[in-house]
Amino acid sequence: MVLSLPAIVLATILMATVSLITSIWDRTGETQHRVARAWSKMLLALGFVKCRVSGVEKLDPARSYVLVSNHASYMDTPAVLSSVPLQFRFFAKKGLFRIPFLGWHLQRAGHLPVYRGDARASLRTMSDGAKLIRDRHVSVLLFPEGGRSEKQMRPFREGAAYLAIKAGVPAVPIGLVNTRQALPMHSTVIRSGTIEVRIGDPIDTNGMSLHDRGRLNDELEQRVADLAGEPRPVAAQGTA
Repeated sequence: MVLSLPAIVLATILMATVSLITSIWDRTGETQHRVARAWSKMLLALGFVKCRVSGVEKLDPARSYVLVSNHASYMDTPAVLSSVPLQFRFFAKKGLFRIPFLGWHLQRAGHLPVYRGDARASLRTMSDGAKLIRDRHVSVLLFPEGGRSEKQMRPFREGAAYLAIKAGVPAVPIGLVNTRQALPMHSTVIRSGTIEVRIGDPIDTNGMSLHDRGRLNDELEQRVADLAGEPRPVAAQGTA
């Protein structure tokens, strides 16, 4: 069973519209997040994709985290949204904020843009993310590979490690399995199957400084690779 692109677009427009309406009375983004979770579950159900999650008990609903995951497919975000029972925001490519309905939802719900090729803007966004975590007591999701990986994981950038240390919250490795099969790169259809969301042990950043971000990044990369069942990126192995 496959779910085609027009059906995906229709579901996205419908739920984004609902999200925009709820933002009239809720500026915190909490209701919009619940709408996004419903959208994620809708896509999975329509595509006959099951989502199996493990490790949820490692998360404390009263705490904030930086969630760090591999990125193999556009199905990654729906998989995490539907499975992780936390209020969280995520970093998305700046271009997505320009897409009607989807971009409006991202902006009104409080998600953060990623500026590729602009180090100063990226640093400012990371600082905004740390402030969001501290002020609103929410978690943040990042895909440190910088984009989807077509065959296997790519080296992690240090943004997630920087953010976790800057905000003073634990970093949580998450391994996604079979999302690449559910919606391969360059494909426009969702294929039925089972996705696994494997949540690892939180890594405490207490006592770390920004000078430790490289070490934390290496540990996150290794743990995510282990959870996802993929080899650690070759470039990282060479510098270990």
